[in-house]
Amino acid sequence: MKNRRDFLKNTFGLGAGLAAKPRLFANPAEVSGQSMDMEQMGHTTQRSSGTVAVETPDVAQLPWTMSGGAKEFHLIAEPVKQELMPGKIVNLWGYNGSAPGPTIQVNQGDRVRIIVDNHLPEPTSMHWHGFEIPVEMDGAPGSSQDPIPRGGRFVYEFTLHQAGTFFYHSHMAMQEMMGMIGAFIMHPKKAYDPPVEKDFAIILQEFAILPNNPIPNSMNMEFNWLTFNGKAGPATTPLIVRLNDRVRLRFINLGMDHHPIHLHGHTFVVTGTEGGRQPKTTWGPKNTVLVGVAEAADVEFVANNPGDWMVHCHLPHHMMNQMSSVVGPMTRGSKGMPAGLGMEEGMGILREGHATSEDKGPSLGRGLGVGSTRDKTLGDGPLSAQPAQQSIGNMFGMQHEGMQMAPPEVAKDANSIPGFPQDAFMEGQAMAIDKMVEKPENYGLRPGWSGFMQGMMTFLRVLPPETYDKVMALREQQKGKPEPMPEMTHPHQG
Repeated sequence: MKNRRDFLKNTFGLGAGLAAKPRLFANPAEVSGQSMDMEQMGHTTQRSSGTVAVETPDVAQLPWTMSGGAKEFHLIAEPVKQELMPGKIVNLWGYNGSAPGPTIQVNQGDRVRIIVDNHLPEPTSMHWHGFEIPVEMDGAPGSSQDPIPRGGRFVYEFTLHQAGTFFYHSHMAMQEMMGMIGAFIMHPKKAYDPPVEKDFAIILQEFAILPNNPIPNSMNMEFNWLTFNGKAGPATTPLIVRLNDRVRLRFINLGMDHHPIHLHGHTFVVTGTEGGRQPKTTWGPKNTVLVGVAEAADVEFVANNPGDWMVHCHLPHHMMNQMSSVVGPMTRGSKGMPAGLGMEEGMGILREGHATSEDKGPSLGRGLGVGSTRDKTLGDGPLSAQPAQQSIGNMFGMQHEGMQMAPPEVAKDANSIPGFPQDAFMEGQAMAIDKMVEKPENYGLRPGWSGFMQGMMTFLRVLPPETYDKVMALREQQKGKPEPMPEMTHPHQG
C-alpha cells in the first residue's frame, strides 16, 4: 500500500509541481515585489521538488518580500507576553511578538536582507549562528559591529552558500536567556536523499520563574519551566504525520542545559547538526539524541509504528512544570517542615537553627524559593481530591474551571514510606487539563493524557490515513478563528 501510494504521489505530484511551482523554491525574478510565506505553499507542490517546507508548531513563519535581488525579512526585537500553558503568562523578550521568534526559511544560494529594529529598552545585537558570512554581518557587538541602540536599526545582508538547520539569536547573554532566538532553515539546492514527507523544527528553551513572578530570573542556574517552541506540555502542539511518512525532526537548543531528547516507538538516525548535513557513513541507529547548548540535531526515521508517541527531554526534572522547593500548600495535616521561604532564609540568613539542619532542606536546597513573603509549615503527605483542588487553586496561573480532578490511587500506608509522595504537583490525574488545551492536533487522544505531559515534551502522532485526514480537516476549520490575546482572560478561567 505504501509503495502504491508513493508511486501515485510521485507520478501525479510531478505534474502538479510543474504547473504550480512552490514559491519558496521559485526563481527570485518570478516573485519580485511579492510578499511570500510558508502558508502559500501546498504540500504536493513542495513534495514534487524533493523538499518540503519546515513546520514549527506554535511558532509563526516569517514572510519575505523580494527587493533589489534579495529576499527581505523584517525582525523586531521587543518585549513579549508568552503563554507557556493556559493561564501561565510570562514576560519574555523575543522577536515579532513571540519567543522564540518566527522561523526564517530560505534556499541555499539566496541573497537575503534582514532588517532588525530594536524595540527593547537597551542595546541588542543579532548573531547568525553558524553562518559563514562576512565578519561585518556576524552580529558580535564590539568586534564586528556596534550594538544596535535602543530604538535603532541594523540591516544585515549576505548570500547564503550553506544548507541545514541554523538559528539566529541576540548576542547579549542575558537576552538569550529571556527568549531571544529563532530558527533559520536553509534548504539545499539538491534535495536530501532520502526525501521526507514531514519536516519539523523544535526550539528548546528553559526559564526560572517563581510561582508569584511572571519575569524569568535570567541569572538562575536551575530552571522550572521547560519549553518546546515557547510552550510547555501539555500546551505543546503535537507533530502530526501519516503512517509510513518519512519524518525529519530538527532540534535547536539555546539555554544553559543540554537536553537528551528521546522519541518513543521509533528508531532514528542523526543526519545533521548545526554544521549541516552529515555523510551517510556516520548515520547509526538511536532513539535518544543529546542536543548540547548552542547545537542543533536533525534526526530522520520512517513513522511506521502507529500511535501517539512521546517526544521529550529525558532529564527527569525537565519532565515537570513549575518545579520549585515549595510550589503551594501540600496536603498532610501534620506539623510538617518549616519551608523557610522568607527573604532572609532564601539568602542564607537564618533566624533560627542552622543551614544544615533537617528542617531547612526544602528551601535552601534550591534557588527558586527566594521571594515568598512568609514562612509556612507544610506537610508532604498524599494528595486527595478536595485538598488537592484547594492547593492547586492557590497556585499562580492555575485558577481554572475544567481541572479534571480525581483522587489518585495511593496505598493505605503510603505515609509510612520514605520518599512519598513524588509528583505531588508535577504529573498525575490531578493535573489533567485536556479541555483547556483542546486543539485539532489533540483530536482522539485518550482522556486524561494532559496530566502526564508536563514540561519539555510533545507527541509525535503517527496516524492512519482516515484519522490523519480528519485532523487536517479540523486544522483547516480552525484557521481564521481569532486567538485569545495573552493579556486577556483565558476562555476557561472562571
